[in-house]
Amino acid sequence: SSPKNEKSVNSMASNGTYAGEPWDVIILSLTLSVLAVLTTAMNCLVITAIIVTRKLHHPANYLICSLAVTDLLVAVLVMPFSIVYIVMNTWVMGEVMCNIWLIVDITCCTCSILHLAAIAVDRYRAITDAVEYSRKRTSLRAAIMISVVWLLSIVVSLPPMLLRRQEENTCIIKHDNIGSALYSTFGAFYIPLILILILYYKIYRAAKTLYNRRASCLNKPEMNGHMLPKCSDREPTSPDTLSPPEKSVSEPSTEGDRARITAKSPKSRSHREWSVRRRRISSTRERKAATTLGLILGAFVICWLPFFIHEVIVTICESCSLSPEMTNFLTWLGYLNSLINPLIYTIFNEDFKRAFQKLIKCKNYL
Repeated sequence: SSPKNEKSVNSMASNGTYAGEPWDVIILSLTLSVLAVLTTAMNCLVITAIIVTRKLHHPANYLICSLAVTDLLVAVLVMPFSIVYIVMNTWVMGEVMCNIWLIVDITCCTCSILHLAAIAVDRYRAITDAVEYSRKRTSLRAAIMISVVWLLSIVVSLPPMLLRRQEENTCIIKHDNIGSALYSTFGAFYIPLILILILYYKIYRAAKTLYNRRASCLNKPEMNGHMLPKCSDREPTSPDTLSPPEKSVSEPSTEGDRARITAKSPKSRSHREWSVRRRRISSTRERKAATTLGLILGAFVICWLPFFIHEVIVTICESCSLSPEMTNFLTWLGYLNSLINPLIYTIFNEDFKRAFQKLIKCKNYL
């Protein structure tokens, strides 16, 4: 096992070995291999769907596509080497491959996390400044955001690699001081986490306000035989005013909900009954939005928070290191986020679901 002063930076790379019975090693390697294959398959499905489906050619989806590419790199270039390192109990692929693996590991995992922050920024702008941002939301703007994310990832990842001391038969990064550890962990996780929490809280509040406003002004009931006027034309009353990717977060209503809202209220229905119905529809939408945002935040926090807490603790307290097995578990819990991302960022979007179904059925028209 690793000495106590060896710390695996936010390289997310395994810093220990796996000692166990042969069957344990086989089961572990097969389990990790299945996760790597599933991560590869899911991200390839998302990338292919966006490329071949014209309806998904939207700047916001380019961020989703870039996230999928980043997570695919984690599955193809990071996970396999980690599996070999864990199973072999030592690094056997040479110092050059170790350096390449570490820099790809740190950069891609950091980039995946920063993509989530960029998507949060994009969705926040889309729901709080829909009209103005829809004009600014171009392919060029998406390309600039993606370039900035990759640049920041390299800036965060490079210093630990430059300060790394090479050791035989190991492929880890040691933090020799607290400053280096805090720079890496805050740049790669804690600052993006704070940004994501703030933005999604504001997105939920804005979506809640929007639902209440729409429920109160869409097709108001008849009174004295006349329809009450609708809201101002400036009010985004149509569900389509939000871009397709944001419907999954800010407009997760079903066709049934829309039909119930737009249906003309019978003359016999009282205004009070209609108000109760509007509140019920609005409440349902709020719950759906809260569930979606909860899954996005929950998956991100559960996958990465334990790893980065561990990174800070072992830097401050050298005697607080976990066992190699637990360190590997925390590392792969973080990798697991690359499998969850393509699911959670597309499963609530009807356009993505239809594209997936057609791809799986091998239909040549999309």
